[in-house]
Amino acid sequence: MFLLEFGRRGDPSSKIGYQDTLYAHALRHFYRECDIHGTIDFIFGNAAALFQSCTLLLRRPHGGAYNVILANGRTDGGQNTGFSVHKCRIAPSAEFSGVKRSHRWFLGRPWKEYSRAVVMQSAIDDAVAPTGWVEWPGCGSSVLRTLYFAEYGNEGGGAGTSKRVQWPGFRVLGAQEALKFTVATFIAGNSWIPSTGVAFISGLN
Repeated sequence: MFLLEFGRRGDPSSKIGYQDTLYAHALRHFYRECDIHGTIDFIFGNAAALFQSCTLLLRRPHGGAYNVILANGRTDGGQNTGFSVHKCRIAPSAEFSGVKRSHRWFLGRPWKEYSRAVVMQSAIDDAVAPTGWVEWPGCGSSVLRTLYFAEYGNEGGGAGTSKRVQWPGFRVLGAQEALKFTVATFIAGNSWIPSTGVAFISGLN
């Protein structure tokens, strides 16, 4: 298990990079109130990782590149892994905000065949592409069926789902399905986070 809390610029829990900023490799991870900065695939790996009350900041990419936050590497549908972004803020960094409309940016893309990522009850800036998610180059139509990308109860100018991708693996969740990606259920956090003294939200609220 891995836990990181209280992100402030310049302290160990403020992660600032470009591509591949944070490697959530394996096991269970919980990130609370962290600032994570990056450009493409800047949160990647195959852990069961939950980000709660974090700020995910998109930096200005080089050239004509686009930004992607989540690149999950789940390789088997039976793996209890994936990324859950809960009650976070997704926005351009200060250096990027003035030109954010000159670039496209997306919530995630499927790094591996069974990639899984959920964004719920978060504030999403209006610079996000209306489609929300983007294909991995050359991933093939089969991956668009086996991935699991989902959203639930988000707000902000980029939260609308009416123009999201029409992939078989994308869905807009109801509350019961969203509960599967909370601290209590997704990373069994009620059994190990309290002993650390870190504040957390067990369910959806």
